[in-house]
Amino acid sequence: MSTLAGIRPLARPAARRRPDLAQLGPNWYAAVMGTAILANGAAVLPVRPPGLTGFGEVLWALALAALLVLAGARLVHLTRHREAARAQLLDNPATAVFYGCPPMALLSVGLGTMLLGSRVIGTGPAVALDAVLWSLGTVYALAVAGGIPYLMITRHRVSALEANPTWLLPVVAPLVASACGPALVPHLPAGTAQQAMLYGCWALFGVGLLATLVLLPVVFTGLFHSRLPALALTPTLFLVLGPLGQSVTAVHQLADAARPVLPALAPAMTDLAELYGVAVIGVAMLWLAVALAANLRARRAGMPFAMTWWAYTFPVGTCVTGASALARHTGFAGFSALAVGLYLLLASAWVLAAGGTAAGLARGRLLAR
Repeated sequence: MSTLAGIRPLARPAARRRPDLAQLGPNWYAAVMGTAILANGAAVLPVRPPGLTGFGEVLWALALAALLVLAGARLVHLTRHREAARAQLLDNPATAVFYGCPPMALLSVGLGTMLLGSRVIGTGPAVALDAVLWSLGTVYALAVAGGIPYLMITRHRVSALEANPTWLLPVVAPLVASACGPALVPHLPAGTAQQAMLYGCWALFGVGLLATLVLLPVVFTGLFHSRLPALALTPTLFLVLGPLGQSVTAVHQLADAARPVLPALAPAMTDLAELYGVAVIGVAMLWLAVALAANLRARRAGMPFAMTWWAYTFPVGTCVTGASALARHTGFAGFSALAVGLYLLLASAWVLAAGGTAAGLARGRLLAR
């Protein structure tokens, strides 16, 4: 199996080729993540034009359907192509890091079920479905956050001098869990259950944030020393935005959930959320400018479509939710404008990634034998 199977640029085939599920890797869950974050961003935007909620509901339904289809396809992959699946995880570090995508897909669709799906299927079923998706996603996220670094230390042949932003994917998943969990707090029994959920989400926040702080210097060392090994990996520069935007979203969600559950700590949590959020969203916008410049340069150099283009979506989406939370907490119109601008960028990125994926599947350029 190719080191960058499913990530490599699409070569024009001489004839249409049959899809081969042996080529299906965990990176495909990025399409679910990108669609779900576009829906969730529509639900939390501080500006509410007509039709935005309905637009978000359609996207949530699309993300849920894509998750179910992909989960079924991966089940076939894991049962009928065991050697390929084993190689993806144990022998191929370039593919193994993408195991951070499945839990984030589960968590994002679960949150969308609470934010948007409850209007479609009812509050009770939405809470039940989100509880299942959040629980599965969180266990999966912790397994990946510990398991992939363990494999990189003990089995994979990797060098810090060749690190790239995809290394962040396994450790960002607990941050996503910490941002999605607070939505379930009001639906738990008052008292110990709510407190345990809230403290658990703070612990997940700590796991994801500290692991990111450890890995970021390694990633930048690799970028500065070896640069990206392939032009098609240039979109992964956007992945640096993921932990930044997601951590801003998480601290605000946790602060909101703490008000009725931990009233003594809630004011301090709110102050921390605002100060942390302003500082980190500023860093995120600086990196966004760097990533955009690098990708425009890569496009001029002829960068073709690859599944890595989905890296344009979820990381920018976390900045949308982070900026929206800042707008809600501070009341500052500048954050509202930033959230809207980022959402327009996210929507454009989603159209590019989804269009390229659909065309690649229709023409037999993706998952080809």
